[in-house]
Amino acid sequence: MGYRYKESGLDNVELVNGYTVHQTPYGEGVSIQDTAGLHQAIARGLIAAPKPLNGAELRFLRIELDMTQRTLAAALGVDEQAVRRWEKKRKAPIQGPADRLVRLLYVEYAGGDGSVRELVERLAELDRIEAETIHCKETAKGWTATIRKVA
Repeated sequence: MGYRYKESGLDNVELVNGYTVHQTPYGEGVSIQDTAGLHQAIARGLIAAPKPLNGAELRFLRIELDMTQRTLAAALGVDEQAVRRWEKKRKAPIQGPADRLVRLLYVEYAGGDGSVRELVERLAELDRIEAETIHCKETAKGWTATIRKVA
């Protein structure tokens, strides 16, 4: 039997090794080697699982993404209350696009170049965008486009 890693916020993570048990003045304590690596492994397992994420798993991934509930809500195109509800209902599955987008965000965060997260953050701003002009310029490497706000 391993160590049930409830400190992750998930009820179903069991460590087979990579930890030591020791006595403290307050009782038994546990030290985990390479916590960051452990959290990355848990996150990779969650995003690869062939089932919808639940609220507890969403919360774990949000924290690993270093996002607030508000930031994640904006990225998903939902209100902050929706994220709070999902996280509060720990066992309830998150369906549809939100589940898929959180998985994609983590894959990008863990090993991408930042372009997907940048795009998602840009999409989250859609409701707040004022009039803009797309300025296109041909260069030796091909066309480039920059967006400028209209004054």
